[in-house]
Amino acid sequence: MSGHALLSASGAHKWLHCSPSACLEQTYADRESEAAAEGTAAHALAEYKLKTALNQQAERPKSQYETDEMNVCTENYVEFVLESIAQARLLCRDPIVLIEQHLDFSCYVPDGFGTGDAMIVGDGVLHIIDFKYGRGVLVDAAENPQMMLYALGALQQFGNLYDMNQASMTIFQPRRENVSTWSIPISELLSWADSILKPRAGLAYDGRGDFCPGDWCTFCKAAVKCRARGESKLSLAKYEFALPPLLTDEEIEDILLRVDDLNRWANDIIGYATDAAVNHGKTWRGFKLVESRSMRRFLDEEAVAKTAQAAGYRDIYRQSMIPLTDMERLMGKEQFGAILGRFVIKLPGKPTLVPSSDKRQPINVSNTHQEFKEDIEHG
Repeated sequence: MSGHALLSASGAHKWLHCSPSACLEQTYADRESEAAAEGTAAHALAEYKLKTALNQQAERPKSQYETDEMNVCTENYVEFVLESIAQARLLCRDPIVLIEQHLDFSCYVPDGFGTGDAMIVGDGVLHIIDFKYGRGVLVDAAENPQMMLYALGALQQFGNLYDMNQASMTIFQPRRENVSTWSIPISELLSWADSILKPRAGLAYDGRGDFCPGDWCTFCKAAVKCRARGESKLSLAKYEFALPPLLTDEEIEDILLRVDDLNRWANDIIGYATDAAVNHGKTWRGFKLVESRSMRRFLDEEAVAKTAQAAGYRDIYRQSMIPLTDMERLMGKEQFGAILGRFVIKLPGKPTLVPSSDKRQPINVSNTHQEFKEDIEHG
């Protein structure tokens, strides 16, 4: 068995919607980004801390990516898992707690397997907890196919040991202050696996089906050269880049729904073209490589300070307090609240237009205008 599944659980959102993408991606080399390497380090640290908390043998990993923030995030994750275990024990005296558990769901997905960060298996409810260290994309547990695949794998392996009727899936994403939990009856999960997952996985494994661009393109290795995605974005050209007053409300709504991904696609194209020029000698007609604006900096700040002070300059330092989030991390949430909580205010955020599917509550525009007016008058 290889270390990487063609139809991975983490890529399920992608290949379930765009079935040929999984096979197409195999033609592109894997490149681990800094964010991915950082995430791997965070997972290793979280695994170590959770095993230690459960009195399991573990060796502390060493990583250049470990920071105070990573330590705080992983400790919060461990605390959440321990609380979930305590809740599970109210329904089941002897639940099984599994950390970084290999899960096989190949009865639904050809050669399908993955690794669950934390699982609590017991009577009543199957708990699946996934640690997400990334801050870029907010991850929702609702109908999350990666989590549903993990649940199916857990049922295959442990379904006969306990009487489970519900699967609870949680995304723990501390850098986005996001803890998202979603539950589904086991019967509905199995129905989804048979009627939707299995046939689509079969198409994806064979590289069949139609290319279907969408938000799942974000993490596709082939996205930058995908013709279907390009045609979808370029279809906006039908509006001939008219200014808003010349567009109908329906046309503006259509553009709003697609403009974020259009920007991502354009940036992907720029990134791909730049990499090809810099690292592979590719020349693009009408473009050239130039040196971007550089920033000056001191080579040796300690030597600079000594030299400037020797020359009679004393006022060369500026002191500023560390940011609020760093202060909270320094003290810990409870101590921070007790000591400085009365000094903290949260100003209203700037009004932002988002899709209706966004979880945030809509705001009253007239109230918002008044709040911002008061901030300006008193600020």
